[in-house]
Amino acid sequence: MTAELVRGQNHPLPQTRLEIRISAGNPIVAGATLGDERGTVHGAEWVAHPASPQLAGIEVPKQAAADHRLAVDLDAMPDHVHRVTVLLALPVGVGGPARFGVMAAPFVAVTGLDGTEIASYTITDLDSESAVTALELYRRQGAWKVRAVGQGYAGGLAAMLHDQGLAEATDLAGRINEAVARGMARSVAQPPPRAEGDGRVRTAAAGGTDPAPVGADPAPASGGADPAPMAADPAPDHPQTPPQQPQGTPAAGGPVNYEHPGRRTAAPPTPAPTAPPAAPGQPAQPVAGDASGWTMDERLYNQVWGMFEDLARTAAAYRSAVDFAESRMEQELDRVLSDPRTRVGPAADSARAAARAKHTDLVEQARAALDRDLAQLTAEAEVVEPALPPAYARWDSPVWQAYQVPMEVPMALRLGDLHLPERTDLRIPMLVRLPLERGLWIDAGRSGGFDEGPADSGELRRLAADAAVAIAARLLAVYPAGEIAVHVIDPAGSAAGSFAPLVGSGALAEPPAAGAQGVSTVLAALTRRVDLVQMAVRSGATDALPPDLDTAEQLLIVHDFPHGFDDRAVTQLRYLADEGPAVGVHLMMVADREDARAYGPVLDPLWRSLLRLTPVADDHLADPWVGHAWTYEPSMVPRGSRVLEQVLGEAGRAAKALKAARARPSYGN
Repeated sequence: MTAELVRGQNHPLPQTRLEIRISAGNPIVAGATLGDERGTVHGAEWVAHPASPQLAGIEVPKQAAADHRLAVDLDAMPDHVHRVTVLLALPVGVGGPARFGVMAAPFVAVTGLDGTEIASYTITDLDSESAVTALELYRRQGAWKVRAVGQGYAGGLAAMLHDQGLAEATDLAGRINEAVARGMARSVAQPPPRAEGDGRVRTAAAGGTDPAPVGADPAPASGGADPAPMAADPAPDHPQTPPQQPQGTPAAGGPVNYEHPGRRTAAPPTPAPTAPPAAPGQPAQPVAGDASGWTMDERLYNQVWGMFEDLARTAAAYRSAVDFAESRMEQELDRVLSDPRTRVGPAADSARAAARAKHTDLVEQARAALDRDLAQLTAEAEVVEPALPPAYARWDSPVWQAYQVPMEVPMALRLGDLHLPERTDLRIPMLVRLPLERGLWIDAGRSGGFDEGPADSGELRRLAADAAVAIAARLLAVYPAGEIAVHVIDPAGSAAGSFAPLVGSGALAEPPAAGAQGVSTVLAALTRRVDLVQMAVRSGATDALPPDLDTAEQLLIVHDFPHGFDDRAVTQLRYLADEGPAVGVHLMMVADREDARAYGPVLDPLWRSLLRLTPVADDHLADPWVGHAWTYEPSMVPRGSRVLEQVLGEAGRAAKALKAARARPSYGN
């Protein structure tokens, strides 16, 4: 039975391998400190945090999220550690809440590896605090207990760490906040919470309830992957209530279940497809659109995100099982070598062979479970991909051959594909919600992921411009006529070839702006638009906007930044990146950050505010659940295909027809 703790109450821990699950209404940072008998933290190396997530016996997430899971192995704690303190803090400088008092009360649960709750604690009565000591695990007379603490700090992380005796508390808090800001900048935005009962049932491995799904004891730390910063299932409506496992969830290591027995959504206007009955002993066959939603587009969107989440957690379970097997083998070999009586001789050889055989067996079982789940996800992807609408489809999809200008804006847009090294041919569409909530940055520079890409920097810049055009064309194609306008700044005209399809189709609001004067003119017009719309919205006078103001969504493509930009233009660009998305002005940068290094840290907030994409495959994106490094590949038009010109031509003709219709005089009765 779960012990529901109040502040100051303690409870014995019946086992030493645990998970600590945290739920909050907004992204928070989770960490832990290791203390001596007095609870003193003697150095930064005694703190597990996003920039250094693993210590002996504990692993914490690498990024901020609304839900976390911390992996704990108390048997692996060093002898001098007597207290493990779980810390929560609000991210700094990322636009979220500044104090816990405006959020739902954080909920913390200590569970076994099978998900069984041992103790839980809802942290109430927080107000101005931006950091809180949630609970502590402490050693008393050889046994471990958990105590609910709930001590808040208005001074944030630095004050909390200083209170635990850490001399370099301020410096460490700064490093943690910087790491969290970087992590949030590179993370793929999580989808909105699904309706309760959206029964996309995970594998036990994918759900994180058993990091070692093959029957081995799970690893205390999941091998560098964050222990699930977001819960596998949707966050509960009330974070203070622990998430419940959906009815029908398979046992540990079970296959992905496509029948969705836990769905309890309201019936949509048109019935969702359902999987055909499966043969006895076989998993149900996947079908496209087998997820919750009121339209097929919404169901497909939710299904794609479910596949993304399943793959992330299945891979995390496999990596955790492999790490555990290696750790177990090392421990067994260390025991053999530490005893002089068994260090050499037939007994030692036999012990080494047994340890290696056990390791091999565990890894093979983990791989078999992984292959089983990957096969099912691949089967689902093969069914879903052909059913995707234009906004979600690849450029080589037949759906583009019957393209027509839509009548309404879709839920999301495909920016490319994501995959993991465990199965590189299993590609998950990378979908972002519309309208865009943050700008995009197509990185034209060279990073570690470009080793196998083009050697010539000029070719890399051309590919970056082509990628920007492909995204802009997709936006023009999925918005109704007249509901989005695209502007281009190309100060030196160096990307004229890449922008030719946009120019030739008449899809641009005006020709690409060139030179410093062109840069100034476009930025001034869009800045004015942001100012006017903001004032109108704040004053509730949207009907008083000037008649010449284009109220459609605006996309600004900036190529070859910072060429042609003075300090005023840079300030305006930063303003558009920060304020524009809320009023329908979106930024797409095509730039090499090294070209702007003369500005130093002044532009760091700009780069962090944009979602970084690359024109070639690169493993720089993280998922919002376990923090894997996903390889991103842009959605490019196949070589020799005319689909881009066809789609832009259709969108351009629709826009011209609408403009002509608006220009005709209207006559009243």
